[in-house]
Amino acid sequence: MSNKIFKPCIGYGSRVIKERTALVNQIRGLLAEYGIVIAQGVSHIRKGLPVILEDSENKLTHISKKLFSNLLCELRDKDIKVKEYDNEIKQICQQLDVCKRIMKIEGVGTLTATAIVSTIGDATLFKNGREMAAFLGLVPRQHSSGGKERLLGISKRGDRYLRCLLIHGARAAITRSKTIPDKKAAWLKSVEERRGRNRATVALANKNARIMWAMMVNKSEGTVAKKKFCKKIS
Repeated sequence: MSNKIFKPCIGYGSRVIKERTALVNQIRGLLAEYGIVIAQGVSHIRKGLPVILEDSENKLTHISKKLFSNLLCELRDKDIKVKEYDNEIKQICQQLDVCKRIMKIEGVGTLTATAIVSTIGDATLFKNGREMAAFLGLVPRQHSSGGKERLLGISKRGDRYLRCLLIHGARAAITRSKTIPDKKAAWLKSVEERRGRNRATVALANKNARIMWAMMVNKSEGTVAKKKFCKKIS
C-alpha cells in the first residue's frame, strides 16, 4: 500500500482530534464563567457534563443548559469519528509489514507507526538514522564558534505532530521501564539522573527514531540495530 493512499486518513484523523481538544477546552472555559470547574481531559468532560446538566442547584440558566447539551452532543459525535479513525488506522497497520515491525519498539503504537510511514515514505532518502531524527527535530541545535562547540535544546524542526507522538510514546516507555530492570532501563535511569526526565524522554524519542530508520531501511526486526545503537550511546 502506498503512503499516498493512507496519508489523507492520517491528516483527517489528526484534524478531528484537534477539533475535539478545542471543543473540550471551549466547554471548560464556558463552564468556568458560571463558576463550574472541571479537570482537564476529555474523559472528565464526558463524565462531568451530564451530571452538571442534571443538577438543578447550579448557576446554569435554561438557555445555557441547552447550549451545553448541544456541545455534549457535538463531543459525542467527535468521539464516534475518532473511534472510526482509530479502526481505520488499525486496519492499515495490519496491512503494512513496515508498521508491524516498528510497532515492536516500546513506545510506538498504531498512530505513531502509521504517521511515520506516511510522512517519511522512503527512509533511504536519509543517509542514516541521525538524519531522520534531525528531520523530526529531535537533535540539538548548535551555536558553535571559535572551535568551541555549544549545544542548545532540540531544533523542533519537521512535523510537530510526529515529534509529539514520539515524545509522548517515549514518556510512557520511561514510566514502564522503571518496572522492568534491563540495560535499556539502566541507561534511561542514568540519563534521567544526569540530565533530568525531559531530556531523557527526548533522548529516547531520538533513539527510537534512529531504530525506526534502521528497521525501515534494512527491513529487519531491528535487533542488530538496537544493539549497535545502545553500544554507541552508552
